[in-house]
Amino acid sequence: MKNYVLAIAILCLGINNLFAQDNLLNELEAETQEESYEQPAFKAMKIGNLQSTKVAAKGDLYMYVSHRFGTLKEGLTTFFGFDNANTKIQLVYGIYDGVQIGLSRESIRKTYASHIKMKIIGQSTDFPVNIVGYATANIRTDLRKEQYPLVEFGDRMSYATQLLISRRFSNKVSFQLAPTFVRQNLVLEPFQKHNQIALGAGGRMKVSKRMSVNVDYVYNFSRHQNSIYNNPLTFGLDIETGGHVFQLLFSNAQSTNEPGFISNAEGKWFEDVFFGFNIVRVF
Repeated sequence: MKNYVLAIAILCLGINNLFAQDNLLNELEAETQEESYEQPAFKAMKIGNLQSTKVAAKGDLYMYVSHRFGTLKEGLTTFFGFDNANTKIQLVYGIYDGVQIGLSRESIRKTYASHIKMKIIGQSTDFPVNIVGYATANIRTDLRKEQYPLVEFGDRMSYATQLLISRRFSNKVSFQLAPTFVRQNLVLEPFQKHNQIALGAGGRMKVSKRMSVNVDYVYNFSRHQNSIYNNPLTFGLDIETGGHVFQLLFSNAQSTNEPGFISNAEGKWFEDVFFGFNIVRVF
């Protein structure tokens, strides 16, 4: 129950911070009055779990707090998963125009991660899509020498590289494809491949001035047919407040790191679904 109270406190704090940022609200107001179908294709840096083509502006520092609670099927035993929360805290900084870097720590598998995201080209009247490159390196720190005496430093590492290609078709609809490569130095199943090829897809449909419905899915071409893991499917509701986005999410993956949810989505839809949310503060 204390986890539930803590989550609600963090949620309220995040919403209060979002409403406080009036300068970015003015920017949002100006955009909603335009009919430009160019940037941005997405309001948040993630569609759901999948990275979007949004990149932090130069000099902007973002702090993300992400929660993915335990499976809903456990009911009141774990208060619908609130007792088993996976928490991720991430800092993102725009170092140049069109280039951001980030550091994070996720409680599941006690994973630290770094990333770089770079805008290659933007949608305009002269070019039909946005193209962004993304790369991340993750390290697990839950593998202890006492339990795994043969584990080496490199065994803890996993990586993902993505090419994000999006288009804003109208002021309400955007779509994205994400060809993906994942490398896991340590695999959890005897038939799981270290190198994996996947294709992500996601979209956003605005349903009101401040809200949109989002969905993303990643198909892992390298997944063995007998794997205990599944392809991640995520549904979300974006609420734009104070120039930022508060995201409510339902997914069959509890991890929010790319190697984690693309390779090791543990749930099956309509059986093991995880509720979560993202809140953000920009400095």
